[in-house]
Amino acid sequence: CLIKSNLARVVVWEWMNEHGRWRPYSAAVCHHIENVLKGDARGSVVLGQVDGQLSPYIIDLQSMHQFRQDTGTMRPVQRNFYEPSSAPGKGVVWEWENDNGSWTPYDMEICVTIQNAYEKQHPWLDLTSLGFCYLIDFNSMSQTNRQSQRKRRLRRRMDLAYPLIMGSIPKSQSWPVGASSGQPCSCQQCILVNSTRAASNAILASQRRNVGGGQAKVEQVQLPLSTANFPCSPVMPSLSSAHGHHALTINGQNNLNRPGTQRISMGTARGAIPPGVPALPVKNLTGSGPVHPALAGMTGILMCAAGLPVCLTRAPKPILHPPPINKSDMKPVPGINGMRRKTKKKHLRRGKNPEDVVRRYTEKIKVVPDEDCTICMERLVMSSGYEGVLQHKGIKPELVGKLGKCGHMYHLLCLVAMYNNGNKDGSLQCPTCKTIYGEKTGTQPPGKMEYHVIPHCLPGYPDSKTIRIVYDIPAGIQTNEHPNPGKKFSARGFPRHCYLPDNEKGRKVLKLLIMAWDRRLIFTIGTSSTTGESDTVVWNEIHHKTEFGSNLTGHGYPDPNYLDNVLTELSAQGVGEDNLKD
Repeated sequence: CLIKSNLARVVVWEWMNEHGRWRPYSAAVCHHIENVLKGDARGSVVLGQVDGQLSPYIIDLQSMHQFRQDTGTMRPVQRNFYEPSSAPGKGVVWEWENDNGSWTPYDMEICVTIQNAYEKQHPWLDLTSLGFCYLIDFNSMSQTNRQSQRKRRLRRRMDLAYPLIMGSIPKSQSWPVGASSGQPCSCQQCILVNSTRAASNAILASQRRNVGGGQAKVEQVQLPLSTANFPCSPVMPSLSSAHGHHALTINGQNNLNRPGTQRISMGTARGAIPPGVPALPVKNLTGSGPVHPALAGMTGILMCAAGLPVCLTRAPKPILHPPPINKSDMKPVPGINGMRRKTKKKHLRRGKNPEDVVRRYTEKIKVVPDEDCTICMERLVMSSGYEGVLQHKGIKPELVGKLGKCGHMYHLLCLVAMYNNGNKDGSLQCPTCKTIYGEKTGTQPPGKMEYHVIPHCLPGYPDSKTIRIVYDIPAGIQTNEHPNPGKKFSARGFPRHCYLPDNEKGRKVLKLLIMAWDRRLIFTIGTSSTTGESDTVVWNEIHHKTEFGSNLTGHGYPDPNYLDNVLTELSAQGVGEDNLKD
């Protein structure tokens, strides 16, 4: 049903964690989901296309579940709506500092509540009414546990605003399970997504039969898989209600509704297959047969969870590297000089005066509009929220400036504060639209980058050789531009090998990656999203393909959208095609 309203609403997509809390996806991911939704309301969303950290995950819009392709983990998702004036509508993110020293965003409901209190200039906020025993102190920017009295730091930062929609808003976003219309795509990614949806449908249908009680009829589930891929019939009989109950319940609880993961023991499900029921042979997991390895693994795991008979062999293994290559076979990349870049041990920048940088990219506004400064959240007609906190000669707290390219307006003192909090490299980035002024540089530690052509083809590029990039960064000591100056940082997994097709677009991407390396934007020092280790070298929002001959992790080929996606990511860092010389 719909809420009959033509008011604008901000859309936030959320997933349920193991504690039953709805956790928001980032604004960038939500924009990606909404774009897919516009094209196909019953489609599937590959999250790795917009966020490399989410590469194993797919959202099935039809069943409103998130699937993890390598483990079979399944979690509910929902599409929530907020006022445009709320935190997600403004791109405001509130975060608390965890035990690793990294920052975790609050649930969106809490984030909106904190922002409302902050805008009303409340000195503190009690979260007890929301079910959390915490007290927020805006003066000290801290969160205190009312029981243990433990304090944690909190912060407020600006990010991309969440997507805005107009018109009738659904009260809840949930589509009926059913086959989508149209001719299915035959690419491997779509085959994988279709098999995921089929298993999801089987799980939900089996759940409905069990909830109804009594003996259910033996139904048939039509899987969208061709007989060319599977020698036996694609029409598989589902199990009776007794067997289905065994497969879908754990300790008397319906497993699909539990907030944790929905993983079933494959040995248990396989052992309960009654005599005479044919098993679906999910083989060729090495990638040598007609069944895509990720498809085989995902189909087996999800059909097993649905109570369908599956005969698994072994888990697929990614093909990370090409066959051995002689040094004489490594050739320079056509059109690119040299085969190596190296950053100096002391890559120091001259400090630039913050006031000069801000004045260079802004113009003063005489008639100030009555709207918010999205840095300090004070009205532009009032003084900057940094008055008394930050003082700079020549910049009064009431002065307002407009950025030259994008036209967004802020207190000049707020822009100075933002610059002092950043890299101090002489560049500014608009916190509203992310437009970059000047040449943005990063904090990548010293190392070397090598690149050459190897005589092998990537999946999806049979007519092109391959560009191999090798990054090597040693461990070292953090400097003043890093999170913990004077402390050691680790460098795990180096040298790191990455791959591009040796064609016109692949060479263009390489040229821009070389430029990003020279500007120290490829890596940074932070907390690893994979291991949780802090003070280590991590990727810096420019995704690379590290899997040569497969795409089990989401970091490999074939991926027809990768080159366009990485060009967009490079452009967001200020490294665009307009920087290339003819």
